[in-house]
Amino acid sequence: MKTVRADAAGAVAAAKVLRAGGVVVVPTDTVYGLAACPGDAGAVRAVFRAKSRPEGMHLPVLAASSEQVRDLGVAFTPSAAALARRWWPGPLTLAFGFDPRARRPDWLVGRDEVAVRVPDHHFLRSLLAQTGVLVVTSANPHGAPTPVVADDVVAGLGPSVDLVADGGRLTDVPSTLVNVRGPAPVIEREGAISARSVADALAEAR
Repeated sequence: MKTVRADAAGAVAAAKVLRAGGVVVVPTDTVYGLAACPGDAGAVRAVFRAKSRPEGMHLPVLAASSEQVRDLGVAFTPSAAALARRWWPGPLTLAFGFDPRARRPDWLVGRDEVAVRVPDHHFLRSLLAQTGVLVVTSANPHGAPTPVVADDVVAGLGPSVDLVADGGRLTDVPSTLVNVRGPAPVIEREGAISARSVADALAEAR
């Protein structure tokens, strides 16, 4: 397993591994994540194996921009747009439904929703600009705490990972997850953004 710095050269190296079907540990603005190209079924299965996570659970998606998110064919409701304006890039994950009039990638066909975030992390957005959206889930064995330093990630996941981008010590606070698929947004996980802040932002947007 190779380790690179989370810089411009590291982003190029990580993009090469991902495009070849590899699994890469990446730093984010919250926790370390395991990343793979969503259209590569073998790479996605490798992420599940690395985490010992039950298959069939959909993985969250990271994007470089709102434009990349819209290209997934999601239904960008007024509530979703208000929250995205306030916290993207940042520690907010939105679970979208799909616009029936929009085209979506093959790997999303048949899905009811997809959870997406635009991270506030220069290295990661640079990588996403090169690869397109990636599935990224916390870099820890299923059910275990997420390590805050890259060496501990490697110790926990070992040979299941092809490349590690070391971004130093991170936080262990996850993003806040809001489901915007239905008529009213629902907070499914309170993380770096408080439920009160989400409610206030939605009230201001009305």
